[in-house]
Amino acid sequence: MKKELIVLLVLLGVFLAIGCTDNGNEATNNKSTPVPSETPVSGQKPETITVSAASSLTGAFTDMESKFETENPNIDVNFNFGSSGNLRKQIEGGAPADVFASADQKNMDTLANETLIDNSSRENFVKNSLVLIVPANSTLNITGVKDLTNPEVKKISIGNPDTVPVGNYTRTAMTEAGLWSQLENKAVLAEDVKQALTYVERGEVDAGFVYMSDAMTAEPGTMKIVTNVSVSTPVKYPIAIVSSSEHKKDAQEFIDYVTGKEGQETLEKYGFTALSK
Repeated sequence: MKKELIVLLVLLGVFLAIGCTDNGNEATNNKSTPVPSETPVSGQKPETITVSAASSLTGAFTDMESKFETENPNIDVNFNFGSSGNLRKQIEGGAPADVFASADQKNMDTLANETLIDNSSRENFVKNSLVLIVPANSTLNITGVKDLTNPEVKKISIGNPDTVPVGNYTRTAMTEAGLWSQLENKAVLAEDVKQALTYVERGEVDAGFVYMSDAMTAEPGTMKIVTNVSVSTPVKYPIAIVSSSEHKKDAQEFIDYVTGKEGQETLEKYGFTALSK
């Protein structure tokens, strides 16, 4: 009987020892492995604003981008360049935009009448001028706009007057000069001022009308400026915040930069004229 009792006690001790060992292992296994804490975010992700701007502003605005973003690291600028008329239609159609910079007052006025821009933010920020250009290798004796009526002048690149401000300025100027009826059939309509310039650079037309700022961006040796063209309505560019913008504060920061000293100096570098001059 004693032997049986001793064996039973020994077995019980073994079981208890195993149980304690298992519980100890279980307790060890159940300890949660420390999870590394997430790396703190050093700064917020920049807010993106979309700036819909006339194609003639491409060079100047693109140049401003890095400088503006350096001074405003919380803002990322996305540009949408095109003819002012087409950009206005995009905004009317609900396309996302925070800032609209037009090459004329007409398209901005249209959006203002439709309450699609914030009128309190609207201001003119720069001037431009209309020029007549010809291919660099032109053999035609074009010295002024009246020479465009000569029979040997077959094609003239002009922005579409219905959607492209430079085309509207051209049509108005030629109408006031009494020449439009003679030039209309020679017009090769361009979708924007950049395309009107390209036609001349490639020698696909005999002459063209563009802004001075665009003429200055032409490939060297591809065209020459004949003369400045008088326009009865000054070519002033307005800029404003789009009413549907969800980033109005950031949009105003961009406008302030464009109208400020650095922005104006950049615009002048690209052939524009500050309003104060």
